[in-house]
Amino acid sequence: MNPSAADERFMRRCIQLAQNGHRTAPPNPMVGAVVVCQGQIIGEGYHIRCGEGHAEVNALASVAPENERLLPQSTIYVSLEPCSHYGKTPPCADLIVRKGLRRCVVGCVDPFAKVQGRGIQKLREAGIDVTVGVLEDECRRLNRRFFTFHQQQRPYVTLKWAQTADGIIGAPAASPAERLLISNPLTQALCHKRRAESQAILVGRRTMEADQPRLDTRLWPGPSPRKIVLSHAGGDLPQQLRRLWEEGVQTLLVEGGRQTLQSFIDAQLWDEAFVETAPFCAGEGVAAPRLAHARLAETDCLDGHRMERWEHA
Repeated sequence: MNPSAADERFMRRCIQLAQNGHRTAPPNPMVGAVVVCQGQIIGEGYHIRCGEGHAEVNALASVAPENERLLPQSTIYVSLEPCSHYGKTPPCADLIVRKGLRRCVVGCVDPFAKVQGRGIQKLREAGIDVTVGVLEDECRRLNRRFFTFHQQQRPYVTLKWAQTADGIIGAPAASPAERLLISNPLTQALCHKRRAESQAILVGRRTMEADQPRLDTRLWPGPSPRKIVLSHAGGDLPQQLRRLWEEGVQTLLVEGGRQTLQSFIDAQLWDEAFVETAPFCAGEGVAAPRLAHARLAETDCLDGHRMERWEHA
């Protein structure tokens, strides 16, 4: 399929709108929608928070009363397939049919078991022209955490650590009372931002006993994640992640220590990793984990510290 330039332009607007729900939509996906008539947007909206109106509902509600008559001539663009089941809100597919829209353009199919193509099927059975897959990669990437949770039946796992320029993340084992301070105030705040965006945070037992980390979001607004201490790293990680999935934990941030981080890497049970490298050397201490099957996705510099984002390849 070769989507038109107009279809891609309006789908980009859907993605832009969807990102407004980054903090409030989870565990639901981020979704944006726009209603277009003769090349002009007459309504738009996004999913604000779980339990409230979906993007399509908000977009159609934003259409001015005098423009309601234009809906049978209009196209609705939505970054994720409209739902077809009754959950906390009625099915969006039914609303689109009831409003009489003639065309629907969908970014990607919803992996949630109660949808998975049923919304698209319902629209087509009602005689609506449905186009699927416009900017699909971008739409899937927008909700990569949601997709991982439903398709792999485990949380989306993010690794995070700070290291010195010579690859050290902690003080030598012979000096457990000494703490190696690597992050600066700016990068510490960024770390707390990531905590606020995660449902749970995990550290190993040794790290908890030695450092007594607070693992909260005191440097960033937002809720602190649920604390999890890994009693022993290794072969039972898949089972532990499965239990978290069963408890509805969609996002997990793993902050340390070295053995715990490496166990996730070795088991290939991670999705992205944030690595901060300070501009000084430690000389000796605990070596940083070694990433494998990784692709460097982004780099930045914050107050002299190199910030890298890696994706599992």
